[in-house]
Amino acid sequence: MQNIEGLVELGSPRPMVKVERQRLHDTVVEHLRSFITEGVLPPGRKLNERELCETLGISRTPLREALKVLAVEGLIEINPNRGASVARMSELEIRETFELMSGIEAFAGELACERITPEELDEIKALHYAMVVSKNQNDLPGYYQRNRAIHDLINLAARNSALRQVYLSLNRRIHALRFLSNQQAPKWERALHDHEEMIEALQVRDGKRLSSILRHHLLEKRDALMLMVRDDSEHPDSIRR
Repeated sequence: MQNIEGLVELGSPRPMVKVERQRLHDTVVEHLRSFITEGVLPPGRKLNERELCETLGISRTPLREALKVLAVEGLIEINPNRGASVARMSELEIRETFELMSGIEAFAGELACERITPEELDEIKALHYAMVVSKNQNDLPGYYQRNRAIHDLINLAARNSALRQVYLSLNRRIHALRFLSNQQAPKWERALHDHEEMIEALQVRDGKRLSSILRHHLLEKRDALMLMVRDDSEHPDSIRR
């Protein structure tokens, strides 16, 4: 099997582009998160500050401030003697985190069915159609952004601020893994089918059904990732912390 860190079977990662000065801090953080999610900066990669500054068109001060934010989020590790590198998750961490996220999303789905507005449901439907277009265009980053937005809107529709904070904190750590789990055509097809079922459950306000779909959806991602880890015989520690 290919090295997991370099696996990109469908679509190409978004190119690094220079950052505008407006809202510099937030923009730099968001760019770096995207680079990590899409595998431009893979797990274990040591971060070269000079190269990143040149790529983003910034000085080292905003870059280092952004790296501190990502370190708090668990996306990078900063070692005083070796600098910063992209964090790796062990097999156990991956399994446990996806199990927990499956429960969080399942509960959010139940609440969303009780509380979602027609306007929010229409927005989710529009995102789903856009996601299908991205898939047909072989645009994995665009597909994942819309996929992610759908899950985010379901969580927002739950209208539970405590649940929201736990969801955001945990989800940041596994964005790259969720992205990776869809890099094979059958996974794209299965995810599209799952999202169609999610929308049907939301339309009829069937909380138990949506809860079950979301839980299974996340556990399938966990299982796909576990297979990738175990089959990566050439680099068995490629996503190990």
